[in-house]
Amino acid sequence: MSQNYADRTGKIAFQGTFGAFSDMSCRAMFPKMETVPCETFEDAFNALEKGDVDLAMIAVDNSLAGRVADVHHLLPQKNLFIIGEHFQPISMCLLGVKGTQISDIKDVYSHVHALPQCRKIIKELKLSPRIHADTAGAAADIAKWNDTSKCAIASKLAAEIYGLDVLREGIQDIPNNTTRFLVLAREMERPTKGHGPVITSLFFEVRNIPAALYKALGGFATNGVQMTKLESYIDPQFNVARFYAEVLGHPDDRNLGIALEELSFFAKDVKVFGGYPAHSFRNLK
Repeated sequence: MSQNYADRTGKIAFQGTFGAFSDMSCRAMFPKMETVPCETFEDAFNALEKGDVDLAMIAVDNSLAGRVADVHHLLPQKNLFIIGEHFQPISMCLLGVKGTQISDIKDVYSHVHALPQCRKIIKELKLSPRIHADTAGAAADIAKWNDTSKCAIASKLAAEIYGLDVLREGIQDIPNNTTRFLVLAREMERPTKGHGPVITSLFFEVRNIPAALYKALGGFATNGVQMTKLESYIDPQFNVARFYAEVLGHPDDRNLGIALEELSFFAKDVKVFGGYPAHSFRNLK
């Protein structure tokens, strides 16, 4: 991880409410920055694009729920770049208003992705799951409603911010629950070569020819470039496939440059979103 992350100042946008896991991730990676909540992912993108904030932290994958946000649909539309990644361990907590007992609660509120991650305790306590816009927003509403029959699944930070009791901690079904976030900026930042492994993100659309994807990816294989992620998206007419990819390598590496050049023969609208230090969570050598 780049050493200057912790020293950055300014504002960083995230989707959700104060106390959301995205907020926690911003504070963990950029402790000196002011976190700015946004109602939607697109709002966070727009705030960054307009210059209202300096960076944006966007959730993209969860180890249990899979893909979190369709950031890959938004990225090609914006003139923004990826400058970092962060892996945030997710410890879900069951939160209630002060004095709530486990026996009191009947309804549990949380984000659509958080509820399935806590099926066991919901079943154990015979709770009725209620979908909310986000985890921290659910916690805020529980505090506002002041009803001991209602609880939220959210972070410990949300409990501190909204004055709630932590009824149970670490309630997620699988202990090693982790969410991956991407950090966006208005300008590309190239990491210093030789200071650890680098991930490069790119977007491309294959040409409408036979074996287009096979031919498009061939250059990565022949040039020894390891692909760590490949996700497909169909165009609005359901004709041409678009792809978001991540590879292990610095944008300035010669072999990656050749692979990208070969990619352009079989793909169009190739756009590199940036290279950034691989997070230590990946445990790459």
